[in-house]
Amino acid sequence: MEIQQRDVIEGLGKGLQVIEAFDEDHPRLTTTETAERVGITRTAARRYLLSLVHFGYAQTDGKRFWLLPRVLRLGQSYLNAARLPRIIQPFLQRLAAECQENFGFTVLDGHEAVYVVRSSNPRLVTIGFPVGARVPAHVTTPGIAILSTKSEAWLDAWIGEHQFGAFTPQTVTSPDEFRRHVHAARDLGYCVIEQQYTPGLRGIAVPTKDRKGHCVGAISTTLPMHPLSREEAVAKLLPPLLSTTELLRELI
Repeated sequence: MEIQQRDVIEGLGKGLQVIEAFDEDHPRLTTTETAERVGITRTAARRYLLSLVHFGYAQTDGKRFWLLPRVLRLGQSYLNAARLPRIIQPFLQRLAAECQENFGFTVLDGHEAVYVVRSSNPRLVTIGFPVGARVPAHVTTPGIAILSTKSEAWLDAWIGEHQFGAFTPQTVTSPDEFRRHVHAARDLGYCVIEQQYTPGLRGIAVPTKDRKGHCVGAISTTLPMHPLSREEAVAKLLPPLLSTTELLRELI
């Protein structure tokens, strides 16, 4: 849907950008630092930050500001209201019970893979990312699986803008090599990568499409590289992953 500029509240967008300015590397910010990260004036940054304090989303010691747990309501609203996570959750639970592995559902948000659903089984050792985690897409199987469904022109633009940071000695940081990984996932219909983000772990992911054939995300699992070989892991887990995505296709 195309939004007319006259209908856009710019202040709301800037306020959300101020919230997003806080991250792992910047847990506390001054007004000057906030202004620089968001691209607004110091006066505007101060008003946004004080407004966040007033509404209970942030706190300050008079110089620096930091977010409060109330911010989590924003993400929780999506998880509670969005139809997709509620549909997918029972399918992931069934997969976990059948395969005795952890499974998750991930969407692509810009250049990050965002984990929005996860199976839960107290008998399984937790491996992988929790709900809400955001990880650079180039080091995740669901990120590559989703990218494999995009057109070549779209993929070229994405790769040209992406920052290929290294997390392990095995992380693919070459744009050309990464493109080959995406093409391989496109040809296979699924993605398998190893030790791209965490040493000793392997991921398998299958893109999840709606009934019109549009990719809405990817279902994936993360498991140790031993005792199963790559071929054994694929033989065990790919069939139930594929059958699950086919069932979901009729519901999404």
